[in-house]
Amino acid sequence: MERTHVIFDLDGTLIETEEVWATIRRRFVQEHGGRWHDGAQAAMMGMRTAEWARYVHDELGVALSPDEIAREVIGRLCERLAAAVPVLPGAPAVLERLASVFTLGLATSSPLRIAQLVLATAGWQRFFAAVVSADEVARGKPAPDVYRRAMELLDTEPRRCAAVEDSGNGIRAAHAARLAVVAIPNREYPPDAQSLALAARVLPNLDALDVETVNALPEG
Repeated sequence: MERTHVIFDLDGTLIETEEVWATIRRRFVQEHGGRWHDGAQAAMMGMRTAEWARYVHDELGVALSPDEIAREVIGRLCERLAAAVPVLPGAPAVLERLASVFTLGLATSSPLRIAQLVLATAGWQRFFAAVVSADEVARGKPAPDVYRRAMELLDTEPRRCAAVEDSGNGIRAAHAARLAVVAIPNREYPPDAQSLALAARVLPNLDALDVETVNALPEG
């Protein structure tokens, strides 16, 4: 069956924000007497807002409530992104390239507020027929919920879709939703080998992703 839709992840896939998230969270944890460790950012990748805020409270030792943690961290990130969106090389071109053939969706672990800010600032709203935050579903990545919701809004099915992801949790989420996954590994936080093995295709960068690559993917 012809593939008609491509669903992108956002952080680490189209914009280089995983290190921004890490810097903001690390400073926040340290300012509030918590215990940051090297694996903290990787552990939080793919989590819904409620999940990572609880992680900061329970595992990193910040005494504020998870709601307060989320509000302060998201506020700082919004200030950073409003000043400049760290667009990954090749992102505008790949969106133009694929949107000319496929209907695009966005399935992100970021809060909807941040996703909408990024799309507005980068001028990317026109590319996406559906935008879904993991905060809008029951479970974050690696659960498949955010991809299933995106497909529901796009009125499509797994065999018509491909996903583009950078992280282990993201690859697992899209694969669990039965999508063919194109993995473009995150440079700072690369996916583990087991997650990467679930991808139908692994590419070095966004410049390598084209219509022919999507059409050649097997069913997920």
